Amino acid sequence: MNKLNNSSSRNNFIGDNDQELKLNLQLFAQGSGDRTEKATPKKRKEAREKGQVLKSREITSAMLLLAIFVSVRLFGGYIYNEIAVFLKNLLTNYANTSNSFTISTVAIVFGQIGTVLFKTTAPILGIALITALMVEYAQVGFLFTVKTLGFKFNRINPISGFKRVFSMRSVVELLKSIIKIIIVAFVAYSYIQSETRNILNLMNLDVMSVAIYIGTTALNVAIRICIVLIILAAFDYGYQWWDFEKGLKMTKQEVKEEYKQLEGNPEIKSKIRQKQRQISMRRMLQDVPKADVVITNPTHFAVAVKYDEKVSAAPVVIAKGQDFIAMRIKEVARENNVEIVENRPLARTLYDTVDIGKAIPPELYQAVAEVLAFVYSLKGKGKAG
Repeated sequence: MNKLNNSSSRNNFIGDNDQELKLNLQLFAQGSGDRTEKATPKKRKEAREKGQVLKSREITSAMLLLAIFVSVRLFGGYIYNEIAVFLKNLLTNYANTSNSFTISTVAIVFGQIGTVLFKTTAPILGIALITALMVEYAQVGFLFTVKTLGFKFNRINPISGFKRVFSMRSVVELLKSIIKIIIVAFVAYSYIQSETRNILNLMNLDVMSVAIYIGTTALNVAIRICIVLIILAAFDYGYQWWDFEKGLKMTKQEVKEEYKQLEGNPEIKSKIRQKQRQISMRRMLQDVPKADVVITNPTHFAVAVKYDEKVSAAPVVIAKGQDFIAMRIKEVARENNVEIVENRPLARTLYDTVDIGKAIPPELYQAVAEVLAFVYSLKGKGKAG
């Protein structure tokens, strides 16, 4: 009975540990998916192609409003004169004629109205258009994409829409709007309060002067509000930059996958380099039987040297290696009756300074010549270098 209880309790203990282990693994898996890495150039390029760019609509709106009100201020006299001349001609030419309401007369009047509207609004609309294009280009640059026009189900999904309404972004936008309204109202109130004395004096002015004063005051208030909006838009741009960078962040796994796509799988590249080294070593070992001598140190380095005066004016290193490769070079040399000469400093110097297929430098001529002379004497060739 005690054994059964011990076994049961041990199973419960193991089960608890298994459950605890699963929970820890799940937490670990969730942590590994955190977006903590900065976006790579490839991720930024793909986001830009999708229309996801860093841009503050507040800056565009504020600059556009400022351009419009400044344009009205600059062209106010021109607009007033054009409208005044049109009304004067209209009242003079058509007010007292019997055919003022014929179809042809009405068509002429509407044509003149269209001309006046174009002449008075064209400068303002032109400046507004240029300003909007310049501000957008300064923020985004040149970008043309149709991917933003594609249909997305989450745009009409009521659940997604409900989440957007009550998301943190919506709360931030609400707070921004409230702060903006408070600041704009304060700026407008401050300016109008400073004009209290002039407003009280309007009773002593004629209608035209009152109209001019009201128009000028309204434009001054509007321009000041636009300047404040631009300052607020600068802070909004900072927030948009932070939010944009946060949205582009990647997980470590995404960075690894992208690296594999761009640079290739590291494991595959390692295998390719290993295969290339094997092929290179095989070719090099095939040239060892052609050598006149293999110079060793004797255990760590081996350098195979060949001298053919018809091919090169100096001896050439045709194979070299360290440790295992050095051992293989010596094995091939013994199998093909190539002389092996021990010369520790010369072997190390040749290994460090001369590449395979290159001639030895002049400062090593004497040392290599002595080795070759020794080898030739052993073979009975009678060559002394």
